[in-house]
Amino acid sequence: MSLDSSPLSRDNPAMNAMADHPLELRLEGWLTRHLPAGLGACTIFVMRQLWAALFALIILGAILITRAIWNPDWPMARYDALVIIAVATQILLLVFKLETFEEAKVILLFHLTGTVMEWFKVSAGSWGYPEPGVLKLFAVPLFTGFMYASLGSYIARMIRLFDAVIAPYPPFWAGTLLAIAIYVNFFAHHYLPDIRLLLFAASLGLFLRTRLWFRMGDRWLWMPFPCAALGIAFALWIAENIGTFTGTWAYRGQGHFELVSLSKMGSWYLLFFVSFTTVTLVMRSALRAKPFRPGPVRSGHASGQRQSAAPETPAR
Repeated sequence: MSLDSSPLSRDNPAMNAMADHPLELRLEGWLTRHLPAGLGACTIFVMRQLWAALFALIILGAILITRAIWNPDWPMARYDALVIIAVATQILLLVFKLETFEEAKVILLFHLTGTVMEWFKVSAGSWGYPEPGVLKLFAVPLFTGFMYASLGSYIARMIRLFDAVIAPYPPFWAGTLLAIAIYVNFFAHHYLPDIRLLLFAASLGLFLRTRLWFRMGDRWLWMPFPCAALGIAFALWIAENIGTFTGTWAYRGQGHFELVSLSKMGSWYLLFFVSFTTVTLVMRSALRAKPFRPGPVRSGHASGQRQSAAPETPAR
């Protein structure tokens, strides 16, 4: 990770004010004023990450809580309750404007592509859902589409909350072809040679120069885009273990308290590129075709928003 040389101002209450709600602005302002600069920035970074992952955290929390309290004799199956919780969460996020309609479009796309993959993988015996439920289709409970959608929600919200810029981004058609190839290979490797090693190499070939830029107060920071993909893959591996430990789903041949194989991180790493491309089908403003050179940050105290002076050159 690297950063530019502009200072981090502790005296500016609007620091890190890409958040959209007054409560978030007040909390971030309070942290900026009352914590040492480094600790305050780290705290806000973690808080932003958790806020971006709000949908995913609610789904994971529901999985854990229902596992702890659910009684098999209750009239509603646990899987059905998870479907209702996921739908209600989506509605409430929109009603309270904690999620934009653009982000809701992303979630819908993920729900469709994720559910199709679930149908295939369960029918192929890769994993299964052992509990009963009425809201199941082809042996797959309908809440599973929301688990994929939560990844898309995180990416979309992260871009907005951190004012992210991804540059230099390869030609959009090339990234889209890579995402299609990855998605098709998730199905085709059951019948044809698995080309994931080639896909790993292709992801590095396309994105090795690409940086994920994000802003923290008066500083622009960046990390290599493939490293961001790897970090998200690790977080998803942790979420996978929560799912299997609670018995919500199980991989073929996996013991109840057995960790999910670390090799699954490779699949999640590749899935990130599918996920990111899906997000950018709806939200493409963060992509830049040329290297990004952060300009001075202009503070908007009235709106709580900040804008970079760097010109926009969206990727095509």
